[in-house]
Amino acid sequence: MAKRKTYETVEPIGARILVRKDEPKRETRGGIALPDAAEIPTITGRIVAISAVVENDDEMPLKQYDKVLFHPKDAIPVEFEHDNQLFVVPVDDIVAVFRSND
Repeated sequence: MAKRKTYETVEPIGARILVRKDEPKRETRGGIALPDAAEIPTITGRIVAISAVVENDDEMPLKQYDKVLFHPKDAIPVEFEHDNQLFVVPVDDIVAVFRSND
C-alpha cells in the first residue's frame, strides 16, 4: 500500500491568491436565522498566500492576512484541510479589500 504524501503549503501561481473563506453567517444582525440555502454570491475571507506575480505588482494592493470580498464563480476549492475552507482565487474576482483606519 502506497503511503499518501502530505503537503505542508499551497502556493498560488499566476495572478491568483489563496484565501481562507470566513464561516458563513447563520443569522442577520437583527437575529433572523438564515437557512443554509441562503448563500450570497460574494464571500469574505483572509488572504493566506499571494503568488509572486501579485506580490510584485504595485497596482495590486493585496497582502497576506488582508480581509477580502471575492466572487466565488472562478474560485477553486483546495482539498488541503478537512474543513475545505481554502480557495485559489483569481485576482480579477477580488472585488474589495477591507481596511481599518488604524
